Amino acid sequence: MARVLCITLNPALDLAFSLDQLTLGAVNRPHRAQLEAAGKGVNVARVLAGLGHEVTVSGFLGAANDAPFALAFQNAALRDDFVRVAGETRINAKLAEHSGRVTDINGPGMPIAPADLERLMARLAALLQSATPPHAVVVAGSLPPGLSLEGFRALLRQLNASGVPLWVDTSGDALSAAIEVHPSAVKPNEHELAEWASTPLDGISARAQAARRLHDSGVDHALISAGADGVLWVNAQGMWQAKPPPVTATNTVCAGDTFVAGMLHGLLSGHAPEHVLRFATALSAEAVRHVGVGTPLADDFDSLQQQTRVRRLDDTITEGATL
Repeated sequence: MARVLCITLNPALDLAFSLDQLTLGAVNRPHRAQLEAAGKGVNVARVLAGLGHEVTVSGFLGAANDAPFALAFQNAALRDDFVRVAGETRINAKLAEHSGRVTDINGPGMPIAPADLERLMARLAALLQSATPPHAVVVAGSLPPGLSLEGFRALLRQLNASGVPLWVDTSGDALSAAIEVHPSAVKPNEHELAEWASTPLDGISARAQAARRLHDSGVDHALISAGADGVLWVNAQGMWQAKPPPVTATNTVCAGDTFVAGMLHGLLSGHAPEHVLRFATALSAEAVRHVGVGTPLADDFDSLQQQTRVRRLDDTITEGATL
């Protein structure tokens, strides 16, 4: 299997509550609570490690409360290469209702100083120049306070200059900054894509046009997620759409991260495009049924893949997609 570096610049301890219905201004008693070391890049790393890849995690962690992360990385067989900084890693609260609605209360994160970014970039440069560099790099999640867009661009440029395929999953101004660097892949959802495109994207046709525009801007793999409406994938070989199987969604927090990991796994494994997209979409659908990332070890995962519909949206002849 492959070596992958997953970078989370603004990780969090996720405190997830599952409850029947959230009532504002009242005492709510969830039927389940779970505290987990998380962050988008950490979630991607968990899935990839579970699929057999050798995964290193990096980014910024607060030195004052890094113990839950260190334990989680050990349990998930992840190599810990995070830079510790002064302060505490933020805590996010996630309130998941039976209807599938999720309310996120996200902390702002630790302030990052320029010296912290320099330390991280030096550590990543050493890893990328080592005798066993990663086969792919994933940068996922929001930016912490103190990390400017220019600092973020500098980090992405350094990673991209290594020649290792760079995947980015972020939003807002950070997404626009990432696209300017021309990474190998980005994965906005339909709302984030509409913000980047500066136009409403109502329906598959509008999303497909915007996804094609994103690819044409210099992104090898434009991956667009739209919840139950499925996903779009545009690359040099063509355009595909996948519709997920019908499932009861109870927690969508890790669906996008699971999808990114599934796509990267398929490409690193050299699978055919239709297989890559079907596997990743089904894995993402598996994730929304519970707290946490998706797993292909679910008893009905083969059935979920069979129920996932994948179709070409163009007539381009393909011999397979690559990183």
